[in-house]
Amino acid sequence: MNTTNRNVARAVAVPAPSVLSTNRVLRNTYLLLSLTLLFSAAMAGVAMMFNMPYLGLLPTLLGYFGLLFLTQYLRNSVWGLASVFALTGFMGLTLGPLLSAYVSAFGNGTQLVMMAMAGTAAVFVGLSAYAITTQRNFSFMGGFLFAGVLVAFLAGLGAIFFDVPGLMLAVSAIFVVLMAGMILYETSEIVHGGETNYIMATVTLYVSIYNLFTSLLQLLGVFGGDDA
Repeated sequence: MNTTNRNVARAVAVPAPSVLSTNRVLRNTYLLLSLTLLFSAAMAGVAMMFNMPYLGLLPTLLGYFGLLFLTQYLRNSVWGLASVFALTGFMGLTLGPLLSAYVSAFGNGTQLVMMAMAGTAAVFVGLSAYAITTQRNFSFMGGFLFAGVLVAFLAGLGAIFFDVPGLMLAVSAIFVVLMAGMILYETSEIVHGGETNYIMATVTLYVSIYNLFTSLLQLLGVFGGDDA
């Protein structure tokens, strides 16, 4: 009888470490994500304050992918944290000129930026809460999302090089949907133990939020912007 009780107790206790581990990753991810978003916003403010020019497409892509690969390489060390802040700070600096352009180009540019921020926050909080509270597993979306991001990214490059505004608008709309899906997917991966590295989880969520914000801002500029 005692042996049976011990076996039952063991069977009940086994899932507990996994749940605690998942919650710890989730807490660490949201803490680091909050800090990186604040740091990125500060860097964007610095760029706007000093009227920094746009770096150009190639330097921006080289800086982004270089720091992204560095973060992935250092993800299991303390230097990974420094790399995350370097990546998000760089992205904040590149965001500053874009925000300055919207504020100066549209009479309601500040309102557009605030609306994009509010929309991004609402989407992130809503989808994250849904993934956490329902405990649904969205891992099945992974392949589709990564393929979709790759196709949309290449289409966006084509729209820039060939100057096709309509295609760029379509890419922005697609990115809104894809980034919403990425938030669901990554949060689900953390909750279900598919992602155990909070540094890489933070990077994935940050990039999703960044792209969601810039895509919403572009759509709002096209459909709700007033000429300055």
